[in-house]
Amino acid sequence: MNYKLSEEHLMIQQAARDFAQTELLPGVIERDEKQEFPAEQIKKMGELGFMGMMVDPKYGGSGMDTISYAIAMEEISKVDASASVAMSVNNSLVCWGLETYGSEEQKQKYLTKLATGEKLGAFCLSEPEAGSDATSQKTTAIDKGDHYLINGTKNWITNGSTADYYLVIAQTYPEKGHHGINAFIMEKGMEGFEIGPKEQKMGIRGSDTHSLMFTDVKVPKENRIGEDGFGFKFAMKTLAGGRIGIASQALGIAAGAYELAKEYAKVRKAFGKEIYKHQAIAFKLADMHTQIEAARHLVLKSAWDKDNGENYDLSGAMAKLYASQVAMDVTTEAVQVHGGNGYVKEYHVERLMRDAKITQIYEGTSEIQKIVISRGILRD
Repeated sequence: MNYKLSEEHLMIQQAARDFAQTELLPGVIERDEKQEFPAEQIKKMGELGFMGMMVDPKYGGSGMDTISYAIAMEEISKVDASASVAMSVNNSLVCWGLETYGSEEQKQKYLTKLATGEKLGAFCLSEPEAGSDATSQKTTAIDKGDHYLINGTKNWITNGSTADYYLVIAQTYPEKGHHGINAFIMEKGMEGFEIGPKEQKMGIRGSDTHSLMFTDVKVPKENRIGEDGFGFKFAMKTLAGGRIGIASQALGIAAGAYELAKEYAKVRKAFGKEIYKHQAIAFKLADMHTQIEAARHLVLKSAWDKDNGENYDLSGAMAKLYASQVAMDVTTEAVQVHGGNGYVKEYHVERLMRDAKITQIYEGTSEIQKIVISRGILRD
């Protein structure tokens, strides 16, 4: 075992950290208040190679490993989780799904633009009646020979109005259950494709979250991903990698809050000395640091498994389950360390606390992760 990051990984970490501090930190509070999508910053992330980190350079990507991606996600998430979730969806769900399962024509037409950040992607699985139970797809895709007609509603879609390309999961053969589900590439502007109002959220308020409505949207047959009936498997395989991205996001939110709390504890005085000199605060920081280190090891282990061709279903689920809990615990304690100032926006930790909660919900709730983990450990 080698617990040291390589020189390349350290360079990526520093580049992501510098970008977060110089480009994302200014204005992050205002974007949260206004629920403003960081469009300019996302475009710059694409120019730096952060939006297609694991994509082969022949398709415009950075050609990096999953560890590099996890490291960059952590650094971006320390400052702005709204930017990092857009990065996560584009990398983990859209680009990876297309590169792994898409046709060469689909890669040339769509992936090359997504990997460079020229275009932005969205992943459309959740529905009003299909959240954790992804098999209950009510959106339909009727085979019309050379095209499909898609009808239905998707909700809680990240990059909902800002995306250019959408990977949509829909039911073609209801009698076949999840074996009758397909995945399609849809483009913004297709006739019958309507974008609903932006969701009013507790956290990641800069993230662009919308419902999508489809009314007889005509999608060419060549836009189906994989064989007929492959859609559900495509969604599950893609989400398995997405868990690593969200685990990295949760880790970053926790680490960002911890760093702010530690620095605050060094300058804030109470009873005649800096508060870190009080055991009550010092022990909080010790617990926070330990939890974060444990979460980081789980995240990097799942990324290592993916890079080395190992099954990462179990390690990815464990990383997401634990890191998201750590994000909640650490951000709550960071607010506590800041005292009354922790409840004030200008100190950032209250926003990180609000942002942390969603990591226990999207791309598989903590309860779903426990199902995945229990199945993995009880299979033999």
